[in-house]
Amino acid sequence: QVQLVESGGGLVQPGGSLRLACAASVSFFSADGMSWYRQAPGKQREFVATISTFWNTNYADSVKGRFTISRDNTKKMVYLQMNSLKPEDTAVYYCNNAGAIIPWGQGTQVTVSS
Repeated sequence: QVQLVESGGGLVQPGGSLRLACAASVSFFSADGMSWYRQAPGKQREFVATISTFWNTNYADSVKGRFTISRDNTKKMVYLQMNSLKPEDTAVYYCNNAGAIIPWGQGTQVTVSS
């Protein structure tokens, strides 16, 4: 069964850090680019970061220099290290493949607030 399960969210103060994890129960994980997306209240889901099969990475301008995406092909996991968090990073975070064609998981809530 194809499934994405995100975890690691929580409440953090501005300037803090969180590490999100995504477990991907998909075939051929190592052959697919993987991405993180987020959706803030009242806004559309947006791209955050992506990592290719060759570990090339790309980031949204809003998170560049603060977030780092990585992957573990052996464990079929994707990670998002988030540093220097800002209130505007508050959102539900989701992972998916680069084409966003896998059924979405439940996401993990990140709240940045003092």
